[in-house]
This record gives sequence, C-alpha cells and structure tokens, in this order.
Amino acid sequence: FDQVGSNLKMKKNDPECVKVVVRCRPMSRKEVEDNRQRIIEMDTKTGEITIKNPLDPREAPKPFTFDQVYDWNSNQGTVFDTTARPIIDSVLQGYNGTVFCYGQTGTGKTHTMEGQWDPPDNRGIIPRAFCHIFERIEGTHDQNFLVFADPRNRYRCILERSRTIYFS
Repeated sequence: FDQVGSNLKMKKNDPECVKVVVRCRPMSRKEVEDNRQRIIEMDTKTGEITIKNPLDPREAPKPFTFDQVYDWNSNQGTVFDTTARPIIDSVLQGYNGTVFCYGQTGTGKTHTMEGQWDPPDNRGIIPRAFCHIFERIEGTHDQNFLVFADPRNRYRCILERSRTIYFS
C-alpha cells in the first residue's frame, strides 16, 4: 500500500498483495474436431480477457481485467517464475503464502499445478515448487529447515524454520 494523503492505494506490483491470475488452456483435440470456436481473447500485456457471447455475435464482448493472464501459448516455466516463485521465496523468508488453483473440470488445473515430470519443461507449479524449495535449502548454510509433506493433501506442504509456516 502507498499512503496518498489520507487514502491507502494498493500497489499492483507489491509481492505481498493477493493477486488473481488466469491461465487459459488451448482448445482440446475434441473441441477442434467438433469445430468449436474460441470465445475469448487475451491481452497478456494488460491482463485483460475479453469474452464473446457465442449465441449472439452482435453483442459487445465483455472485458475482465486481472493481475496477470496467460494464454494458450504460455509455458509452465513462465507461469511458475512469475506467479509461484515469488510466493515461495516469501515463504522461505518466513511469510505465509498460498497458491490456489480454481476452475471447472477440464480447464487445466492439473496441468498447471502438476504437469508431467518428464520432460522437465512440462513440470507444473507443485514439482517446480518442491525443487525450488530444496535448492534454496541446499544453498542456505546459516539456517535450519524442517520440511513436512502431508500425503493426505497433495497440495499442502508445511515448511518450518523457527516456527511453522504454511505453504498451500
């Protein structure tokens, strides 16, 4: 937040703020075979998504603005580096952090969060997060870390330094 007179104004680039990020997957093979049309356009520079009404092409598209948007050409590394890595780095400094993935069935949550182990470029946020955490721990010699993984919740890792810090 910036203090402006008596008003508080949120900084968009503040790493401690809640950010809403949208990633749209490419159309599936089935969707292409069925000649379905893409009804969204994305401006990755401005963070704007425009949605068209497929039932009424005369209707004006509806714009929505987010902190960051990734289109169907985005790659796993970029998504991780710009969204999850700053949160993980904050967690390793003692702050709470959460990466939360939400969406309808078939929208690409598992691809974004888990991906595939091989080739490494296809790894999602979770395996990249664990690799990043252990690389940082391995390179830190003046602190002790204790890492727990809860097998009952595949999206939760509890990382402890001097106190418990949650990474969800």
